Amino acid sequence: MKKILITGSAGLIGSEAVRFFCNKGYEVIGVDNNMRQFYFGKEASTKWNEQLLEAKYPKQYRNYSVDIRDEKRIAKIFQKNAIDMIIHTAAQPSHDWAAKEPITDFTVNALGTLVLLENYRKYCPEAVFIFTSTNKVYGDMPNLLPLIEQDSRFELPRTHHFYKGINETMSIDNSKHSIFGVSKASADLLVQEYGRYFGLKTGVFRCGCLTGPAHSGTQLHGFLAYLVKCIKTGKTYTIYGYKGKQVRDNIHSYDLVNAFYYFYKNPSSGAVYNMGGSRHSNVSILEAIKKIERGLDKKGKFHYSNTNRSGDHIWYISDVSKFQKKYPKWKYKYGIDEIIDELCIGVHTGE
Repeated sequence: MKKILITGSAGLIGSEAVRFFCNKGYEVIGVDNNMRQFYFGKEASTKWNEQLLEAKYPKQYRNYSVDIRDEKRIAKIFQKNAIDMIIHTAAQPSHDWAAKEPITDFTVNALGTLVLLENYRKYCPEAVFIFTSTNKVYGDMPNLLPLIEQDSRFELPRTHHFYKGINETMSIDNSKHSIFGVSKASADLLVQEYGRYFGLKTGVFRCGCLTGPAHSGTQLHGFLAYLVKCIKTGKTYTIYGYKGKQVRDNIHSYDLVNAFYYFYKNPSSGAVYNMGGSRHSNVSILEAIKKIERGLDKKGKFHYSNTNRSGDHIWYISDVSKFQKKYPKWKYKYGIDEIIDELCIGVHTGE
């Protein structure tokens, strides 16, 4: 039985990957110490998800409650197991939170990734290493695009070369990234370099908004899941700037993990792909509110702040054509309406 190491295995993408690969007959080694609760409080705990996975896959899934920065304990996990693939999703994921504790943010996101890469290189160099990166590596460069304000969203002219979405040619230089964006960019470059310098099979997926019913959404991270949670429970949701017309593409956790699987079957060294909902699945905050209120048959409570989050994107849609060209059989299973409908039925409210 092939073994897969998944960091952040009780989180949104990690848990989706656990289910995906256990269902295909793989053995999964999880590394998750519930740091999400440390970052965002009890409502963001992933312990509930870890327990569900352990109950469903008692013979295939084992979780180690280990900090990815702990070099000795991570090394022991690699030494004990013949690993065929590493899916690295563990991270400090919020650019707002990162500004409060930059050292924690950087050591988790950058140093933690380096610890994993070094053990990968030493103990299982024939394996495949997949890293969940972020569109924040581009900083606020997307905000320089000639955006047009419409009734419910900001939008690009159809004639613009990024209308289809932002591709991998956008510069990561000369922009405000947020502290989080810098730590993730550092990890992003490390994963590329271990592929190109050492000839290892590594893939970087620069993701837009990730979502799904396993998301422990909270105010500082998990846009759609948290919005559904607020409307469902009657909690006030704060809209930060841009009149609520900021646009995000959203990709379902299943579609992302399925993309990982395609890369695993046909990997390359130091590959970089923008990955998100693209034109297939995107929404503004105002549009999402209408869809969720309709799905729940309930009006939400909202507070509007004129101050937008520093470095926040006004409009971000991913161009996934580079990945689709390499892996033409990969297709989306979920669009934005299916995603929101599923969240309205099954979002984890923390209650």
